[in-house]
Parts: sequence; C-alpha cells; structure tokens
Amino acid sequence: MRCLALSETAPGAVEKRRILVVEDDVEIRSLVSRYLSDHGFKVMLARDGKQMDEVLAGEQVDLIVLDINLPGEDGLSICMRMRNTGGPPLIMLTARGEDTDRILGIELGADDYLVKPFIPRELLARIGAVLRRTAPNIEPSQKISAYCFSGFLLDPSTRRLLEPTGVRVILTSAEFDLLLTLCRNPGKVFSRDELKAASTTERSVDIVISRLRQKIEADPRDPALIQTVRSMGYTFTAKVSVQ
Repeated sequence: MRCLALSETAPGAVEKRRILVVEDDVEIRSLVSRYLSDHGFKVMLARDGKQMDEVLAGEQVDLIVLDINLPGEDGLSICMRMRNTGGPPLIMLTARGEDTDRILGIELGADDYLVKPFIPRELLARIGAVLRRTAPNIEPSQKISAYCFSGFLLDPSTRRLLEPTGVRVILTSAEFDLLLTLCRNPGKVFSRDELKAASTTERSVDIVISRLRQKIEADPRDPALIQTVRSMGYTFTAKVSVQ
C-alpha cells in the first residue's frame, strides 16, 4: 500500500477538518468556535501559546487561527516558532490594522491575515481558501491508518510497530504513546514536560527516549531519528508518511 506524505491530510468523507483557535478573548473564542462548528469543522481552543502546544502534542490539526496579542508568548513569536519547526497552515487574527504588522505576520510565515473586528463569514472563507491552497490532491477514498518512517510502520489502531522486514517491535505503552506523538508532529521540538504529558509513564522521558532509540535507531549512540535539541528537548527528524 502506498504511503502518503504526512502533510497530505486524508480526512475522508466523514472526518471533519480540525481547526485550532488560539485566542485569549473569551467572547471571540466562543463566537468563532460556534460559527466554525456550525459549518462542519471540529474546533479546538487555546487561550495562549502554552495551551496551544498542549493541544498540538496530542492532536493533528489542519489549520491554526492565531491571535497576535496573547498573554505570554505573542502570536508573532508563535508564528515564527511554528514555521521554524514545521506546522499546519496559520491565519493571523489581530486588532492591529497597520500594514507593517500585516506584512510582518506574512513574512514570519502566516498563510493569511485577518483584522478585528471581522465578519465570521470572512474568516470561514479565508480558512477554506487556505485549506484548498495548502492541501494536495488526494482521493477521498484514501484514509490514514498508519504512520511510516524509515521503513517502520506504526499502527495506532492495533498499537503495533513493525520493522521494515514486517517483524513486530515490542513497545511499552509509554514508548508507543511517545513515538505516536513524535510521528504526528515530525520536525517539532518537544520539551521534556510536553513529552511526559503525552506518555503514560511517570518515569523519566529521557529513559523512554533511550529505550525507543535502542529499538528504532541504526546506531542508538548516534541517533538519526530522535535527536536531542540542546536546552530544549527532542525532535523527530524522520520523514513521516501515512497509509
């Protein structure tokens, strides 16, 4: 069976496209959530960058609607971080209307930019346009069932990892959950706390990573797939595709 690039989202006819709205204004967040939900999207919400990272650690997201003026890390910084590590398409949402802010947002990697106050219908139209522009042409019959990397196949439905030869690699629950999170977010830099939250173990994330390397790396002492990012955590550098 052919593997598709991970960016080739294959939601199928019955699966809703998933939108993450990062907005600290409760009223706007609620309004956008209701409107997009009414128009067939699955909506996830976050009030700041920290909550956004928590959602992305456990969910595959098709597009992010991101406010610039957030508490803590602002939207421009988040946008730059997302583009440096890879991530879904992104629409900036802000009360600022100056051309310099709009241009800066686009230069940092935003796919579109919408100024408050806005008409929800316009946001819906922009989301649709960005999704059409960034999504490849995939037949509706194709459905994601497993993640492929370096010849391995990770199947979430059976919770199995198969070697390139087809032999099953035995993983603990913590190892499987952590590897699944990495496969869903290739290129993203995870902190140890984020990976611990994605795992079912109280043991050190470093220990789980070490065990995973023993099972999937050609040379665990010089890992090529799960790499350490100094002072930050870990990132999964393998090219991930889906079945």
